[in-house]
Amino acid sequence: MRQFPSSPRALVLSGVRNGDLIFASIKREVVGRYKGSIMGLMWTFINPIIMLAIYTFVFSVVFKARWNTGSASRTEFALVLFLGLIVFNLFAECFNKASGLIVGNPNFVKKVLFPLEILPWITLGAALFHTFVSLMVWLLAYLVLFGLPPLTMLYVPLVLLPFCLFILGLCWILASLGVYLRDVSQFIGIVTTVVMFMSPIFYPPENLPEPYRDLLYLNPLTFIVEQVRAVAFFGNQPNALGLLAYTAAAAAFACLAFAWFQKTRKGFADVL
Repeated sequence: MRQFPSSPRALVLSGVRNGDLIFASIKREVVGRYKGSIMGLMWTFINPIIMLAIYTFVFSVVFKARWNTGSASRTEFALVLFLGLIVFNLFAECFNKASGLIVGNPNFVKKVLFPLEILPWITLGAALFHTFVSLMVWLLAYLVLFGLPPLTMLYVPLVLLPFCLFILGLCWILASLGVYLRDVSQFIGIVTTVVMFMSPIFYPPENLPEPYRDLLYLNPLTFIVEQVRAVAFFGNQPNALGLLAYTAAAAAFACLAFAWFQKTRKGFADVL
């Protein structure tokens, strides 16, 4: 039976060697999603604007939620909320697709030469495209409402980098489990909802009672959401020590997840 390399070096080399294929597949994924629609890629701009309007109305008008910034501005709340949604949507888009990456592409499994391990890269790349578009929408709104954003916004890619490593690892694990345990796809929808409301997207962590606040920081989205807001909206420097620790943990997790995927992929063809 063919052996698949599972070392961290193999992880990096796979991404480098298949860079052209990954890029072409990401492009096909993004364009294919809107193929045949009248608005086409404009939906990538329309969707985040509509979701921003809905969530802002519900939480700032109906529930009268405000951020702990000393301001009662609804526009400020909307932009802070939107940044949290951008991070969550990046996670949710990959998380919801991960378990079906192999099951949904049985033809790729039968092609010995196709590098199955790049499927999470493709999913993440497409999600990052939508994240970039959402950030451009946010930036435009900030320019109109408040003027130039703080220069610390340039740190946003640095903050999202370790988060992407974490998402890649999660995709490799779920893609493998989705082949052997079909119930995973049913469970993912529930987890996505729980993660959304257990992340500081609609509320600041300070609003939680002290005993529950520590549980909130066990959520891997919490630190990233807060850091993106800190650098993009509040103009603060990123937490260098926290980012370093998060990057180390995410890289270790991604390497272990990649090794798991490579070890378990030998049985994909038999199960499918």
